[in-house]
Amino acid sequence: MDPATHCRALLTLYQQLSAGDDRHAGSVDGGQAVTRGAAQPRSHGHPGYDLVHERAPQSGEEARRLVRVALAAWGRRRVDLDAAEVVVAELVANAVRHTAGPALRVIIDRPDAGRVYVAVVARVPRRLPAPRTPAPDETDGRGLLLVNAYALRCGYDILGGTRPWGKRVWVLLETRL
Repeated sequence: MDPATHCRALLTLYQQLSAGDDRHAGSVDGGQAVTRGAAQPRSHGHPGYDLVHERAPQSGEEARRLVRVALAAWGRRRVDLDAAEVVVAELVANAVRHTAGPALRVIIDRPDAGRVYVAVVARVPRRLPAPRTPAPDETDGRGLLLVNAYALRCGYDILGGTRPWGKRVWVLLETRL
């Protein structure tokens, strides 16, 4: 399948999953693509995806859906999908809770055959991610510990140079063929 057809098929699959139609989940063939404007695949190299979404609690589900589509397209195993879904859900939840602005951006990329890059971009550059050890009776505070357990590497980048406007929190996951 040529790259343009592959990208159209992936967008169709993403749209079906977004609409709750999972009849074609895991496949990239068939169907006419309808331009959605949300998830944008790259046109070169391994397909990478990004999604700009409202900064709201329900954004996590949309981000997990994007991860499912990307990893299905790349032929990744279920264990890789589970790890990537947990990571993107935690990063989005943290962005919703600890940043400002109306939107956030989710990035799913494949720098090479054995790794997946997951990132969330949001406003508020001065509030940096910091794992902590919560008390046993606390109901939150474990997200970054969980992310670190799955991560090959993780970190953040301040965006905007001398006038920072936001940050990108990223995780690099190792995948299995």
